[in-house]
Amino acid sequence: MDDFDPLRPETLDSPYEDYRRLRAGCPVAHTDAWGGFWALTRHADVAWAAADYAAFTTTVQNVVPKVATTGRRPPLHLDPPEHSPYRRAINRVLVERRVESLRPFIVKVCDELIDAMLSRGGGEICADYGAVLPIRVFAEWMNLPPQDQLWLADVARVYGAAVQSADQTTTQATSLQLYDMARGLLESRKAVPLHPDEDVTSALLAARVDGQPLPDELILGTIRQVLVVGIIAPQVVFGSTVVHLCRHPELQAQLRAEPELIPAAMEEFLRLYTPYRGFARTPTQDVTLHGVTIPKDEPVALIYASANRDETVFEAAETFRLDRPNMKDSLAFGRGPHTCPGSGLARLELSIALERLLAKTSAIEIAGEIIPTRMPEIGTLVVPVKLVGR
Repeated sequence: MDDFDPLRPETLDSPYEDYRRLRAGCPVAHTDAWGGFWALTRHADVAWAAADYAAFTTTVQNVVPKVATTGRRPPLHLDPPEHSPYRRAINRVLVERRVESLRPFIVKVCDELIDAMLSRGGGEICADYGAVLPIRVFAEWMNLPPQDQLWLADVARVYGAAVQSADQTTTQATSLQLYDMARGLLESRKAVPLHPDEDVTSALLAARVDGQPLPDELILGTIRQVLVVGIIAPQVVFGSTVVHLCRHPELQAQLRAEPELIPAAMEEFLRLYTPYRGFARTPTQDVTLHGVTIPKDEPVALIYASANRDETVFEAAETFRLDRPNMKDSLAFGRGPHTCPGSGLARLELSIALERLLAKTSAIEIAGEIIPTRMPEIGTLVVPVKLVGR
């Protein structure tokens, strides 16, 4: 019998009820869904599996349900030391100076999107704001020309919807389209490289291992990975954040009156509404945890969204609290060698998005049915809102 059913209909809150039950009585859970997989729900176990790549490899399967059907996409699809040159190249373009240089652009895009929603009296906060902003920001960070920015926005939205609806045909088709874009970008940067401190594709082309360039095939996979990895999660987190603020208008009012609290509030929102529950690892040998043996080579989902609500780590873990003293224990951006390299950009983007939304409104209210995501994400897919301007 399955310990849980990830295919059953869900509300925005019901998965957390399931994970609370599993943490207490079945921390190493199993289900036959999607061919069968295990799930780790406690903070200590998730943190260990995420960090110990020798025991839990990422080279076999990266998410549950399995999405990747095309080529290898470093650095997520490789473990150290093979993944390290790709991470170094990406990190080179995500230093604080480069991230902070995007602030004026982020503010500009936020204001444009909010003004458009205000002119209509509201909108759908995920599709009209949360989904568009990260695509525009990533396209700017990658130095894409305007026509490619618009194309990426369209394809990324279709790709995300296909993943959420388990539409394998469309998922694969749009993934191939993203590969085509990555291929064109790679050839463009070969012909006219930019400074590797300013452009991720140029940084990958400049990288060397034992004096040799990285293989074109794996650079291509890295660019393809980068094109969407930072697009889906921010809209999920942001939609959940807006729902929380609508459920707690006193907090909405506090953050509107004291915007300096927003970065700390965003850290707590990221903990409380961690957008992933399906990042996967594969044990390289039989692993026994809490009296349960996970056989070698069987997929294991690291339920970050459960780990970040573990009551043994976070006091009153299901509630929002500003300035938690142990926020460093949050697994919102993962742990170990595959910790999200774009965490600084994500924090900046989300904080500005919330600050501008609150600055330009006097009230935000839910205005329709909230539709939750399915695995591998957890959070909101659709959040209709009414916006009242200042």
